[in-house]
This record gives sequence, structure tokens and C-alpha cells, in this order.
Amino acid sequence: MAGKFFDQWTVGETLAHEIRRTVTETDNLLFSTMTHNPQPLHIDLEAAKASEFGQILVNGTFTFSLMIGLSVGDTTLGTLVANLGYDKLVMPKPVFIGDTLRAESEVTDLKPSKSRPGAGIVTFTHRLINQRDEVVCQCLRMALIKGSPKEMHA
Repeated sequence: MAGKFFDQWTVGETLAHEIRRTVTETDNLLFSTMTHNPQPLHIDLEAAKASEFGQILVNGTFTFSLMIGLSVGDTTLGTLVANLGYDKLVMPKPVFIGDTLRAESEVTDLKPSKSRPGAGIVTFTHRLINQRDEVVCQCLRMALIKGSPKEMHA
């Protein structure tokens, strides 16, 4: 399903995104090195074993990015003007190599754009959930979304 136009969303609408993803050691290592994050908890097995987690902890910015990526196909693909911001980001549970993650999105606010007739700001609450049904990441995302072509030319 492609993203929806602004006028097609309703507050309270919730989507369970179909794509799930099992996090691999390669995902975590590549993301950590590509972003120059030398945190031993993410890239040093011996240091991670000595931590309270006892194993590699998946890079939190990878976790956040995966959550957003899993949502795009159903929310903003082809209809996004720009992401305006992310707020209230929390990671209440750790993510480990081998965890399988799925995402859910809920529309929590809609505001017509003052500067772009027909377009509007959709606020999503995104949640990333592991195989134990634990929320491992959550945030608000404010996205400027195009209005449907019929609305823009009405």
C-alpha cells in the first residue's frame, strides 16, 4: 500500500505494518561503524558480555531508524513533502541480535498546513515491538503530507 494523502487520514487510525525484521549482527555492526559510533556495548562482544546485558546491545539509532523505515510504505511513501520532526522518543526495552521486530503506527493529530493549501501535518505515534510483544521504541513523528490531487485542485 502506498502512503495516504493528508485528507485520507483520520485521527485514531492505527496500522499494523506487515513487514517484520530480524536484527542481525551485520545490521548492528554496519550501522554503528557507518555512523562512527564506537560504543563498546554495540561493537565489542567481550565488553558487552561484561555489561549488565551480557550480550551485544543493538545500536538505539538503528532501532529508531528501523521503526521509521518499517512504517514508510504504509504511511508516507509518495505523499511526503517533508518530515518536520520527531518527539518523545523512548526506548523502554533493549534490542538484541536475533530479535524480530514489527511496527505499528497511529494517527494522533491532523492539522491543515497554513503555508501549503491542501497539504497538512500528520502526527503519527510509531511503536516498534519485539517478538515478546514488548515495545522497544516509540516516538511521535510530524510529517507534512500532500493533499490528494482532487483536493489540491478543487
